[in-house]
Amino acid sequence: MAISLTSLLLSLPQQWQPVLLALVTVLPLLLMTRRKGLKLPPGPATVPLLGNLHQLGPLPHRTLRDMARVHGPVMQLQLGKAPTVVLSSAQAAWEALKTHDLDCCTRPVSAGTRRLTYDLKNVAFAPYGAYWREVRKLLTVELLSAQRVKAAWYARHEQDALDDVMEMLSSSGSSAEDLFPVVVGRLVDRLTGFIARRERIFLQLDAFFEMVIEQHLDPNRVLPENGGDLIDVLIDLWKNPRGTFIFTKDHVKAIIFSTFVAGIDTNAATIVWAMSELVRKPRVLKKVQDSIRDVVGDNKSVQSDDISKLSYLRMVVKETLRLHPPGPLLLPRETMRHIQIGGYDVPAKTKIYVNAWAIGRDPVSWPDDPEEFNPDRFETNEIDFKGEHPELMPFGTGRRICPGMSMAVATIEFTLANLLFSFRWTLPEGTTVDDVNMDEEGRLIFHRKTPLVLVPKPYHHGLE
Repeated sequence: MAISLTSLLLSLPQQWQPVLLALVTVLPLLLMTRRKGLKLPPGPATVPLLGNLHQLGPLPHRTLRDMARVHGPVMQLQLGKAPTVVLSSAQAAWEALKTHDLDCCTRPVSAGTRRLTYDLKNVAFAPYGAYWREVRKLLTVELLSAQRVKAAWYARHEQDALDDVMEMLSSSGSSAEDLFPVVVGRLVDRLTGFIARRERIFLQLDAFFEMVIEQHLDPNRVLPENGGDLIDVLIDLWKNPRGTFIFTKDHVKAIIFSTFVAGIDTNAATIVWAMSELVRKPRVLKKVQDSIRDVVGDNKSVQSDDISKLSYLRMVVKETLRLHPPGPLLLPRETMRHIQIGGYDVPAKTKIYVNAWAIGRDPVSWPDDPEEFNPDRFETNEIDFKGEHPELMPFGTGRRICPGMSMAVATIEFTLANLLFSFRWTLPEGTTVDDVNMDEEGRLIFHRKTPLVLVPKPYHHGLE
């Protein structure tokens, strides 16, 4: 990305070259002036205009972990025009997200996320304030209860569009407007086709949401026995306003987006990573299957009230989230005022990234074979992923903890429990555990690079 962007900048019309030269010369001086007298975190050397963008690579969480081993767990980067601090230890992350929660609980605003989330009406990307507090309360109390999780299948019908959206959101840093001064950035985005692509994706997704809403508004639609689904609740809030703000159709679309797009993708990734790890550990696979079958007994499937009794399954999920947090770099925060982290100054308007992937594999927090998949490690500790243990924060912590965490975990556990209860899982004939490729790829959410291929054989209770 950085090489092609640099080439484009250098090939711009001649009248823009003085502007670029001025930016390259003046911006570093301005940054140095602003930061004089501050004890900023250490970090790698930067290059003009790009800063450290060219160093991130396709797997930034791994690259940043390697950089942190050189520069420390509180590390300063310059991503274009955006000063950025990356936190790679439990202690540093806790200090930022809990100790200074109120000081850095907003989100940086980008042109891409603003457009794709209907002017930041999506709770995940909305800046901190009254609107965000109201919508988050709505999500956690009314929308994300177990009874409302009925409509997630809609998102599967537009998987290609959703994949494009996830890539666009995760690569919002690829938007030159977000990385460089506005005039030059917008010009670059227009010349590269970035703006046109963003608009195409938005219109495609918007048309899909319109279709879903119209289906729910159909007076001849037959409601489920237990009443409406999550989308019905959103439509009711739109048609019958309550609370302190006006709920519009765009709010409905934005919250459908945040609930389904993020939820489906992260849940699917976690389930596949869990199965990938289990099939490479036959002892652990047998142990978790036996524990599920002991609880379920003669029933034909796992029931929702069985889940709370499946303690070893919960350990498997914890261990999967430790090694494979679906978003290895938690959604960025932005400091609203000057703070200190690890004894270093972090000025206002600094982006904060937490490398949850690096923290989950940090020998300081996990001294027992941190790279090894071993759910048994949770038998001797009370560490959980609900935001109270800095060693394990796949959903974040503090005010910005993922509001859909409970729904996500319930979905992952219920799906995994039924998969493990109902089938015996083996590798295809002629392959061994050493053949299971664990390489990853992605942008915001990281999946397996190659599909996981397993052979299921139905399990019959009492016959095996």
